[in-house]
Amino acid sequence: MKHYISPTNPMHAQFDARADYPARHFAWAFDAGVGTLTLNRPERKNPLTFESYAELRDLFHALKFATDVKAVVVTGAGGNFCSGGDVHDIIGPLTRMTMPELLEFTRMTGELVKAMRNCPQPVIGAIDGICAGAGAMMALACDIRYGTPAAKTAFLFTRVGLAGADMGACALLPRVIGQGRASELLFTGRAMTAAEGLAWGFFNALHDGAELLPAATALARELAAGPTFAHGMTKTMLQQEWAMTIEQAIEAEAQAQAICMQTQDFKRAYEAFASKQKPVFGGD
Repeated sequence: MKHYISPTNPMHAQFDARADYPARHFAWAFDAGVGTLTLNRPERKNPLTFESYAELRDLFHALKFATDVKAVVVTGAGGNFCSGGDVHDIIGPLTRMTMPELLEFTRMTGELVKAMRNCPQPVIGAIDGICAGAGAMMALACDIRYGTPAAKTAFLFTRVGLAGADMGACALLPRVIGQGRASELLFTGRAMTAAEGLAWGFFNALHDGAELLPAATALARELAAGPTFAHGMTKTMLQQEWAMTIEQAIEAEAQAQAICMQTQDFKRAYEAFASKQKPVFGGD
């Protein structure tokens, strides 16, 4: 097995989304502060490989340093989001690996979820069609999810003889849809319908297929035009407060808000309110 775990690349500090990001395993576009990542193997319903896992992980790590990127949209080409790990490129080779190699792989896949959760930008999933396995975990790692009526989300791990506990599923999914619903999906591997996903809070909204990406992009642009330093702080608090008591969370939010009160955006908002204008935020 090739080794895909590597120290943080010092070139990440030079990441500039305005340049052509040299993506090999997905498409990347950047406009008006919004980066759009498209899983782009439509002939196979956009499965992941060892290499694409690693490249996605590295991109989201690099986004920590990409001050020009204010929000990110993640979607799939060809009417599907992602069918999960490629059966031939991943699952077959995994059956022949040693335990150290297997642990290297499972830690790498988890690093992708952690990188998505830890980058400061709001990440919006635009999910159509098949959203399965690792693809469902990528969707779950997004901050906000838009779907279509055709979206079918399945945590398929038990269907291939594995635990439903994969890439943080047993921690993340109950927090989004509830323990009982998460337990059913993770034990059975059945597909959650779009209607269920909307009713259970997995999806924030459903849109027709042609309107899905425009709706997700419109929200991303709205967020990109907002107080992006404060958005990053909000995402950090949403992530960190899962492990806090109420008392700890209240204190953490007091400190976070005091920091935000020192930003220029806070002053801009006050000055705009006083002059009955709409604030123009700068992210600082």
